[in-house]
Amino acid sequence: MGHKAKMRRKTPKPAAIALISLLALSIILLGGCRGTMSADSDGKLKIVTTTTMLYDLAVSIGGDNVYAVALMGPGIDPHLYQASAGDVTKMQGADVVLYNGLHLEGKMGDIFASLSTAGRNIICAEDGIDDSILLSDETNPDIHDPHIWFNVSIWKDVAKHVAARLAAIDPDNADAYAANLDRHLADLEALEFYIAGRVREVSENQRVLVTAHDAFRYFGRAYGFVVMGLQGISTDAEAGTADVSSLASFIADNQIKAVFVESSVPPRNIEALQAAVKARGFEVEIGGELYSDSLGDESSGHDTYILTFMSNIDTIVDALR
Repeated sequence: MGHKAKMRRKTPKPAAIALISLLALSIILLGGCRGTMSADSDGKLKIVTTTTMLYDLAVSIGGDNVYAVALMGPGIDPHLYQASAGDVTKMQGADVVLYNGLHLEGKMGDIFASLSTAGRNIICAEDGIDDSILLSDETNPDIHDPHIWFNVSIWKDVAKHVAARLAAIDPDNADAYAANLDRHLADLEALEFYIAGRVREVSENQRVLVTAHDAFRYFGRAYGFVVMGLQGISTDAEAGTADVSSLASFIADNQIKAVFVESSVPPRNIEALQAAVKARGFEVEIGGELYSDSLGDESSGHDTYILTFMSNIDTIVDALR
């Protein structure tokens, strides 16, 4: 059930084409030289991740044997993110580049392809998932929903894939990666238990999650929520007045208690939706801010995958129960 505009693949801008060409040329000129990502790496396996979710996974699995950095910080929208020259340098200097795939980092696809062609160690989270469990965009079945981290069971599969690839790249530390994986999987199982307990606090007829963009469909399928987003699975897709009007009528007719803003998406569309619901004679609250395409920052206390997910489920349940 969704209200979304069709995703459009945009032609790369000249600056982006030039950057990609520079990357390819640099790889050829540098040959196998990886350079130095940071003096802080201290001989550890150097990993560059795109998102904060993948950074958390890299340090959880890698432990003391890796030095990881994330290109995108908290609150950054990966759908719209464009790699800088500095980002390209970091990826060139890394032993491993870890990215989500499924077009989440849509403006960086050619860079990953160039690195892979040059023989660099690339780990793609998408490769650890069975295609049969992927969700497609309702308006374009050829596009898959990239927000796989919102189903903890799927994220376990990604963790196993990352651990296996790190062990293959760095076999001397394979036992450590396996032990770290076992601990992380146990933590994820405890998270699933927590989520299930909190979801039971919300009556089934109120399990409707309305958000700024359609980032929570894996969450909805896993935990029994109807999910409705104003924008599509990418924030590249704009919400139109018809989307706002239709969703506002649904909320008013079904007396949905709350809608939610997102940490990486401006709140204006949800605020417009709230006003449209009010015009129909029903007051809907903004139930709080959800982390969608990034984790929280250190000051929020939600700077790990598990703490971010717990914050989201607490916010959702407290607003809807």
